[in-house]
Amino acid sequence: MFKILSICFCLFFLLSCNTNTNEANLLSAKATRVLSGQTIEVMLTETSKITKVRITGIDAPDLRQSPWGETARERLTELVMGVPISIETDNLKSDRFNRINAHIWQNNTSIGEQLVKEGYVLANMEYPHSYSKLLIDAQEYAR
Repeated sequence: MFKILSICFCLFFLLSCNTNTNEANLLSAKATRVLSGQTIEVMLTETSKITKVRITGIDAPDLRQSPWGETARERLTELVMGVPISIETDNLKSDRFNRINAHIWQNNTSIGEQLVKEGYVLANMEYPHSYSKLLIDAQEYAR
């Protein structure tokens, strides 16, 4: 009997440790403008508010780095314009450039992962996040 109770307690403990207490916000949006290879302007579906979003975990070439910066922006435009997208973020605080940092999804595809996999941007591991491994794997694939 003690063995069964011990196993039940261990299972309960393991399952309770697996719950995510910091749930991310998932917002529906539509891209209105692509500002660079890592930043877009979106209209949030629920509020019709226009917000700048920097894709978390990637670094795109600066637009002045010709032709790579413009090429990254063009590819991002192809991926997000005219289609519904979702924005996943842990918080809605703006950075110093008045952007929120978020993961962008189109259907079940991570836009950041797609850009890294295709070689348009680099994975940025300076600030680890929930999809760091996904972006590292995409960068290895691109190489």
